[in-house]
Amino acid sequence: MPLPRQAGPAASGEGRDGGSWHAGHGRCGPGARHQTVSFMDYNQGMNPMSRRIAHLDMDAFYASVELLRHPELKGAALVIGGRRPGADLKVSHPEALRLREYQGRGVVTTCTYEARALGVHSGMGLMKAARYAPEALLLPPSFDAYRQYSRLFKAAAGTVTQAIEDRGIDEIYLEFTESDGEIRALGQRLKDAVKGATGLSCSLGIGPNKLLAKIASDLDKPDGLTVLDLADVPDRLWPLPVGKINGVGPKVQARLAALKVVTIGDLAHAPAELLETTFGPRVGQWLADCAQGRDDRPLNTDTEPKSLSRETTFEQDLDVHSDRPALSRILTALCDRLAADLLQKGHEGRTIGIKLRYADFRTVTRDHTLAQPTADAALIKSAARDCLKRVSFNQKLRLLGVRVGALCPTDSKGLAPSPQRELPF
Repeated sequence: MPLPRQAGPAASGEGRDGGSWHAGHGRCGPGARHQTVSFMDYNQGMNPMSRRIAHLDMDAFYASVELLRHPELKGAALVIGGRRPGADLKVSHPEALRLREYQGRGVVTTCTYEARALGVHSGMGLMKAARYAPEALLLPPSFDAYRQYSRLFKAAAGTVTQAIEDRGIDEIYLEFTESDGEIRALGQRLKDAVKGATGLSCSLGIGPNKLLAKIASDLDKPDGLTVLDLADVPDRLWPLPVGKINGVGPKVQARLAALKVVTIGDLAHAPAELLETTFGPRVGQWLADCAQGRDDRPLNTDTEPKSLSRETTFEQDLDVHSDRPALSRILTALCDRLAADLLQKGHEGRTIGIKLRYADFRTVTRDHTLAQPTADAALIKSAARDCLKRVSFNQKLRLLGVRVGALCPTDSKGLAPSPQRELPF
C-alpha cells in the first residue's frame, strides 16, 4: 500500500459546531492521550479551495464500452472477463454466453451496475460470479476498443485543462487551480466534453486535493458531479466507512474495527498515540491526515511514466498453498490489467517486479529484468512467477502487486494481448 506524501499536525480529537470532542470517548481503550484538537484548529490557516483538483472516473468503463458496441444489451446484467479468442456476441444464441455456462479460472474484469446489484464485482472469480448471477451475459475483454475510448476521453479532457495526471485506462486527475470559471461549471463542461467524444458517462469529484477528489468521485455514481472542500469533511466524510479512504484495505479496516474505529469520523477522533502505536508513526500520521481531509500530493503530469503497477488487497488473508487457485486468478488479473495499462500508454518495460504484504504487514519486493521489453500479459506473469520463487512464504498474504519498470515507448505496430495461459501461482 503506497502511502501518499501528506502533511499536517497529528490530531488526537477534533470538534465540530464550535466545540471540541475528547479523544477516545471510551472507545479507544486504556492509555489514550486525552488531548482535544478541533477540526478548525487542525486545518487552521488553510484555504479550503486553494487548489482545485478533480478526479474523473469512467463509469463501469469496459462494460459501458461493450454496451456501446452492443446496445441491445442495455439494462442487462453483463460481465466482462475471461479469455476466449475469437468469441463474439451471438444474439441469436444468447445461451452460449450465459455466465452459468462458463468453465475456467478467469476473473471478472468489470461488470454493469445491474450485475453489481446481484453481488458480482471486479476481481471475483467467474465461477463464483456465476453463483450470484447465473443468467448474466459474459463477454471477453475487447482491449483494442477500450484503449480507443480511453484515448478519446483523455483527449476530450485535454480540451478543458492540460494539467492531467494519467492514472490508468479509465481514470485521471485534473487540476483547475489556474482555470477561470466557477468550479461546478468547469466540472460540467468536462463531463459534457467526455460524453460528446465517447457517448460514455463519467463520475467527477472535485476538491482541494487528490484525496477528497477521489472520494468525491465515488459518492454519486454513476454520472455524478460532486464538489467537496475542507469545510465539508465533518458532514460528508466522517459518516463514511474508513474503507472509502484509498489505500485502507480490509485488513486495516479490521484492525481499526478492533479499536472501535469504523467510520472516518471515528478515525478523526482516535488518539494519535493509539494510531501510531498500532500502525507505526508513518501510517498512523497518514491515517490521521486522511481523516481530516489533508493531502498535499501534487499532480504528476509527466507524460513519460517510469513504471506502472497494479496491486490488490485481499478481503481475507490467503495461504499460498490452500488458496493457490485464487492467488493464480488474482495474479492473472493483475497482469492483464497492467498489460492493458501499458498498451494504452504505448509503453513496454524490461523490469518486472512483485510486491507482497504478509499478514503481519511486513512487505517484500522482488524484481526480474528481461532481455527485451514487453507489454505482454503472459510474459509479465511468467517473470512475476520467477520473482515469487525467490520469496519465503512462511505466513499468509494480505496484498499482491505487480510492477513493470524501465519503461520505453512501444514500437509503432504495438502489441496484441496474448491468450490467457493456465499458469500456477
